[in-house]
Order: sequence, then C-alpha cells, then structure tokens
Amino acid sequence: MLGRLILTYPTTARRIGILLIFALVAAALYALGISSAWIGKLFPSAIDWLKENKQLGRVVSSITIALTLAGNWKLLQLLSRRQQIVAVWIELFALLMLFFYSFDLSLSFIARKIGFMISQGVVTTLYISAISIAIATVIALAGAIAKLSKNGVIYGLATFYTSLFRGLPLLMQIYIIYLGLPQVGYVISAVPAGILALSLCYGAYMTEIFRAGIESINRGQTEGATALGLSPNQTMFLVILPQAMRVIVPPTGNQFIAMLKDSSLVSVVGVWEIMYLARTQGQTEFRHIEMLITASMIYWVLSIGLELLQSRIEARFGRFNAR
Repeated sequence: MLGRLILTYPTTARRIGILLIFALVAAALYALGISSAWIGKLFPSAIDWLKENKQLGRVVSSITIALTLAGNWKLLQLLSRRQQIVAVWIELFALLMLFFYSFDLSLSFIARKIGFMISQGVVTTLYISAISIAIATVIALAGAIAKLSKNGVIYGLATFYTSLFRGLPLLMQIYIIYLGLPQVGYVISAVPAGILALSLCYGAYMTEIFRAGIESINRGQTEGATALGLSPNQTMFLVILPQAMRVIVPPTGNQFIAMLKDSSLVSVVGVWEIMYLARTQGQTEFRHIEMLITASMIYWVLSIGLELLQSRIEARFGRFNAR
C-alpha cells in the first residue's frame, strides 16, 4: 500500500494542485462578484433567479465559470504551441469585445466617426511620432557618445540634459516649450512644440540605452579596429554600433511604442491627433466612451505594427551578429 502511494505521489500531488488552483479561482470569482454579474448579462432569463438567490447564485456561477476555464485550459493543451498562441489571442480578444459590448455602445456612432479619426487623427499621430522618433534617435546617439567622452565639458552637458529631461514630466515639457518659448521671443506652433518635447524627452531616455549598448561591446573590438587603422568614427559606426544594435533595439523599440502612446499628450495644446479627436468627437453626442474605446483600439493596432517591425529589426541584427 505504501509502495503504491509512493509510486503515484507525483500524480496525486498534481491532482491536488489542480484542485487547489480550481478552488482559488472559484473563490476569487465569488469574492469579486464578477461571475454572477456576467451570468446575468449572458443569460437575461436568469437575472430574477440570481436576485432571489444572491449567495447561491454567486456560488453556482463562480463554479460554472471556473469549470469553463478549467475545460478551456485542458482543450488548449491538445493544440500545438502555435495553435495555442492563436487560440489564446482569439479568446482574449473575444472577451475584450464582450467587455466593451456590456457598455451598451452605439456602433452606428462609431461607424460615422471612425473614418475621420483615422484620416485625420492617425495621420497626425504617425507624422508627429515618426519625426520625433527620428530626431530622438539622433539626439540619443550624440548624447551616448558625449556621455562616453573623457572631456569634462561634453560629459557635463550630456549628463545635465539627460537629468533634466528625464526628471520633468513630459506634459510639463510640452507646456514649457509651447507657452515658455514665446516669452523669450520664439513663437512656436502646437505641432512643432509637441515634436520638440517628445524628441527631447525620449532622446534623454534613449541616450542611456545607446550608452549601455555601446559599453556592452568588448573593449577588444575597439583595440582590434584601431590596430587595423580605423579612425575613431569608423570604429564607432562600422564596428561598435552594428554589434551594439542587438542590445539597443529591444529597449529602443519599447521607447518607440511608448512615444506613440505619449503623443496623445500633445492634444493639450490643440493638436488634432487621435486623443484630441476622441474627446471632441465624443462631445458632439455625449458618446465619450465610444470614442475613447475606438481611440484605444487604434493605438493598440498601431502598437502591434511597431511590435512586428521591432521583431523584424531584432531578427535582422541577430542574424548580422551571428555571422
């Protein structure tokens, strides 16, 4: 008897673990009260019964949803890894849409406004983000080289810049540039002010990324390039940077995605980007949530596009460094 228990111990422990997880999920659903609310929305005929038997209804619905999740998990294990990823995305997206559907949205209102939001808001957002990304990259490269300089003046300028623009909120930088520069005689419109603020802010963050990437390359690479007669500039751009890109690209890609979303802050100075249009278009018929959800989905789609681009760039530099 003892021998059988020992032999079946891993299976028994696994089953106990599964039961504990199931119990915890059911208890969490019961405590949050989410389950009974969603059962009522999915099955309107059950609303009266749930109202009359609140506690029992919460218990039954919690167990039902927990069993559904457990069965779904079991079915997913039968698929290949790629199929699992696709299935999880489809299921979570469906749940997200179901969550939005519970808001009683006006789909006709979204259909009327989405064309204008894409033609005007998306174009403006991409325009601001693309220029800001390009300028921030140049600033970051220059800042990283300056922070690696042995010249005290250059190093001091670089450290002051990164400290200042990493220490101030981006929204404050937008206001200071847009409202402050005219005080000293430089009148700047909203779009250039937003681009300048985004470029300076993210250039400061990316400076540290570029610096860390450059420093990650073994010093022997520089010594070898010098021995071959390459100048410092040739060494940096032909030897060090191509190797450092494998380290630089992932966090830089994250910064680009963050910049795309933070471009919504330029709406405070009246730039007609996605968030500005979501607010103004929603006010026309007091349909704020419709426009905010639409804007959220647009930002998500744009972020997915950047993620795919980032993965391609990472793969390219990974192959380059593998040679």
